[in-house]
Amino acid sequence: MDKALSGFRILDMTHVQAGPTASQLLAWLGADVIKLEPPTGDVTRGQLRDIPDADSLYFTMLNCNKRSITVNLKNAMGKEVLTDLIKKCDVLMENFGPGVLDRLGFSWEKVQQINPRIVMASIKGFGSTGPYADFKAYENVAQAMGGSMSTTGFPDGPPLVTGAQIGDSGTGLHLAIGILAALHHRNRTGRGQYVEVAMMDGVMNLCRVKFRDHQRLQRGPLPEYSVPTQGLAATPRAGNDSGGGQLGNAIKCKPGGPNDYLYVVVQEAVWEALAHRVGGEALAKDPRFATIGERRKNQAEMWRILNDFASQYTKWELMKIFNELDVPCGPVMSTEDLMNDEHVRLREMIVELDHPQRGKWYNVGMPIKLSNSPVEIKRSPLLGEHTDEILTEVLGYSQDHINSLREAGAFSKQPAKVPEYHEPRVD
Repeated sequence: MDKALSGFRILDMTHVQAGPTASQLLAWLGADVIKLEPPTGDVTRGQLRDIPDADSLYFTMLNCNKRSITVNLKNAMGKEVLTDLIKKCDVLMENFGPGVLDRLGFSWEKVQQINPRIVMASIKGFGSTGPYADFKAYENVAQAMGGSMSTTGFPDGPPLVTGAQIGDSGTGLHLAIGILAALHHRNRTGRGQYVEVAMMDGVMNLCRVKFRDHQRLQRGPLPEYSVPTQGLAATPRAGNDSGGGQLGNAIKCKPGGPNDYLYVVVQEAVWEALAHRVGGEALAKDPRFATIGERRKNQAEMWRILNDFASQYTKWELMKIFNELDVPCGPVMSTEDLMNDEHVRLREMIVELDHPQRGKWYNVGMPIKLSNSPVEIKRSPLLGEHTDEILTEVLGYSQDHINSLREAGAFSKQPAKVPEYHEPRVD
């Protein structure tokens, strides 16, 4: 079946999480993603292993629908293979440290010379320019420096990282958008371009509403916050406040376990019905809660009343009660809840796959649903599983040529038997 990105070929040199998130998404959309790995493989194949000698879930959950080729880029003939792959691909993705590809002889200028139509997409911690350009970054470093940690948690506690991987996976999503835009532009102009996303920049974009509130502080306190904001110079941590125009918070339900909470948004339109259900006519007519402005002033008391009511019900029972009133709400769902949820399975957001090393396992599904391009999720590749296939089908190499490259160390860790290095061919 023809897919949304059928016909596009992506050379994926990224590793760990941010880049593989982007390339997996593009592979699910139908692009032919060739994962180029060193002979030792993507480092995550062996990280956080739960089954000895099998690719870890860290790797398998980020590399579905890809083909794997191993190439030794420290070998002259390995560089020849990379050069030929660049000629045949629409996109080259990388997330090496600053200057690594340049030292290998594959700067953006050289890549563009090899294939003027190619899009080169890079993920960096802090970008290729600026005083932080040479700093190393990880997921939580990006959260710390992008504004997320300083605004997550409670005012009387330390800054916290989020459970969602906004520094890595969030950056990968930004890169996928940039790649698609660059391909669209290439198809109009015939020229590729360089796309860069910095993890710090991506986190800042996802913290956009916090910068909204930062500027509002210059003109007075933020009434929707449950913590004092008068005189603050920076957006504070505000626990589970909604952060929007309507009040919201998590209320505790029975039996009182760590995830026995329901998140509730008290919209203006639903307050009267909600108040009647929780506290009868007395609460519905209470002047302290008559308008959203009054509820903001007295939200501590409002949440106390709602928490008292919630203590009589489980989160699922309370969700049913509030949904009947059209109150926006949702239970705090654990990973166990989600893995066994009927709605999640129906939406194919938990998908069972089979792996030759691991056996049966589960991956998170494709969140983007296209009516005419349904996604079929396939397992991640074994290390170098498609090396010969790619060399013959994509590059048109003969078996004799492949054998000579293999003997020269182009695909292995072994010392090269062809020591001389010459500049990548541009013809």
